Parts: sequence; structure tokens; C-alpha cells
Amino acid sequence: MESDSYCLECKKATEIVEDNMSGDTICTECGLVLEAWNIQGTMEWRTFSDDNNKNNSSNRDPNRVGKAENPLLNYANLITHISNNPKPSDVSKGTTVLPSKRLNDHDPDGVLIRQLKIIADMADRLALPKTIERRAGEIYKFVEKHKIRRGRKLDAVLAACLSNACRERKISRTLKEFTTVVPNGVREKEINKAADLIRKRLKVQMGSVKSGEYVKRFCSYLGIMKNKKTVQAVHEAVDKAEELDIRRNPKSVLAAIIYMIIQVSDDKKSLGDISLAAEVAESTIKKSYKDLYPYASRIIPNWFANEEDINNKLCDPSTCNHI
Repeated sequence: MESDSYCLECKKATEIVEDNMSGDTICTECGLVLEAWNIQGTMEWRTFSDDNNKNNSSNRDPNRVGKAENPLLNYANLITHISNNPKPSDVSKGTTVLPSKRLNDHDPDGVLIRQLKIIADMADRLALPKTIERRAGEIYKFVEKHKIRRGRKLDAVLAACLSNACRERKISRTLKEFTTVVPNGVREKEINKAADLIRKRLKVQMGSVKSGEYVKRFCSYLGIMKNKKTVQAVHEAVDKAEELDIRRNPKSVLAAIIYMIIQVSDDKKSLGDISLAAEVAESTIKKSYKDLYPYASRIIPNWFANEEDINNKLCDPSTCNHI
């Protein structure tokens, strides 16, 4: 930036240049540094709200201020409320701004910010990516706009929004996992009902949860991911089991299949270990196992175990005391 100033070397008023990168003020006539290490008084942070307007650079705002805007919030409503009748205690402290609770009562975005924070905390505890968190926030704003939350627990609705966001992005998380991260605790049934209602209002067809969506997670919990053949056998067995008319919960079906594969493999895992990894009761796994046992030679890949090994190593539910 150029301006006029008096140069001690030239002994006259000359044009100077202010180098904001180095903080120096330099005479254009003789090159003397008139001032060094100047502090730049301009604003530091940038707003990128108009960076899309690349064709017309004259309309772009170069100001460096503020952080990135949240598209879910209405910044036009962000105002400061000043108390007309401050309490004596507030006056003594020099505080005349309304308390934060009363401020949020006047600001609709204040309420939304709190709910989005709860969603962010739940997503963080479930190790979900930011894209899922943002999508859950969009779904919740849709819920509030269309008054879908009426008559339902807030925590159940927030968990349902996060659950639907996971379903849309094909990220497997069980309802039981969501019940462990909600602040005040809700039942799986409440989350499931809220999620179904939201899906109907969103008019989104997500389909039913497939057993195959949990294979990698359950195998990882069991510590058998290093054995790629075992994991591949589980994958193929699950795909073949979907062709059967087994009317059981996808998690219990997968747990039963893993138990079958483990029996004919070198991996040593008990039914209790599988129950803990899949978060399914042992009795439930046994029921699914009984339904799948007649089709064992059909669903277990031939390259993994032949029919003789399956007949010799697999527990027969009719005679085995463990099943």
C-alpha cells in the first residue's frame, strides 16, 4: 500500500510502501526502511461465504473475520438482549446482559444449537464421521420444521435422526449402541418407532438391515479379522443365508452363522464370546442356530469345509447339550 510520508534520508516528503508481510514501511525513492515490525491492524480471520462468486471479484468480501457459518442456523436472528431491570447482584458485578438461559429462550437457534451439540456428542462416542453428524443435524431440523417430535422423547428423536443418517450412508450401528450414548436413556423400541416415523415423513426407502452389514464389526470384536479365510467364509455364508426364509433378527442370524463357521475352523471362540461381540443373548443365538443347522452344508462354502467336516464337527441341536 502506497502513501506519502517524510523520509529522513531524502529530506523530503516521498511515497512509501507498507509491506504487510514483513511489517516494514519503505521509502520508494531511496529504499530506506522508515519503520520495521509494524503490527498489522486489519482483521485476522476470513469469511468464505462469497468465495463461490469467482466471476465478479469486485463483489468478493476480503474481510478476515469470523468462522465458517453453520448452514442449519438462521444468523439473521442472532441478536443480543439487554436486561431492562438488572438484579442488584448483576449491577454489582457490572453485568447487565440477560442470563444465557433466558437468552436461549428468546433465540430459536439457541435451542437448536443445544440439540445439535447432543447429536455431535453421540456421534463422537460412536466414532461416527462428521458427514453422519451433519446429516443427522439436517434430519433433526426437518423434524422440528414439520413438528414430528410431538409426543416423543427428545433423546429418542435425536438418536433416531443419527440412526437414520447411518442407515442412509450404509454405516452399521445397532439400536442398542444408540441407547448407550443418549444422555438420559431410552429404550430401543422408542428409538425404532421415532426412526420409522421420520423415514415415512422423509419419504425415504432404506430397506431392512442386512446381516452382512455387521460381519466386519463382529469379527473384529471377536479378534478373528486376521484370519481372512474365516471372515470370507462368514461373508459368503451370510449371502447364501439371505436366500433362505429365516425369520430372525439379522444380528442373531449372523451370530449363529459365525458360531457355525467357528466350529469347523481353527479359531477357538465360545458361544459366550460370540454373544458378547454380537450383543445377542445365547438363547437367541441357539434358536437361530437350530433354524440354520439343516442348511449348514448349503450355506458354508465348500472351499472352507467339506460336507464330511460339517457333519462331524458341527453340533447337532437335537443331540448336543450345548444347543
